[in-house]
Amino acid sequence: MRYTIDPKKISAFEEFGRRWMRLVQAHGGTHHGYFLPSEGASDEALALFSFPSLAAYEEYRQLFGQDREFIEADRIRDESGCVLRYERTFMRPMFPDDLAPLDDPS
Repeated sequence: MRYTIDPKKISAFEEFGRRWMRLVQAHGGTHHGYFLPSEGASDEALALFSFPSLAAYEEYRQLFGQDREFIEADRIRDESGCVLRYERTFMRPMFPDDLAPLDDPS
């Protein structure tokens, strides 16, 4: 997830992030963290999380707007105005352990 945030509301965004990290973990996913502005004037934040399958992710997504904890997490975003916009991109990871040895001709 790529977020454009209000840098003046970073504390609210951090609380929003803590809630979503717990929800992803509680519903079968792995949250790899939020990456927040560190130096300089920046309004960009990233979140990385994964699920074992698209089906597992879709089960998690079905709780949006239905489950009380999901609604409360979204309320932080909505009431604080900490998120100005966001976009979701689906990717697959490649890790160092996935690499073939350098002497492997394939």
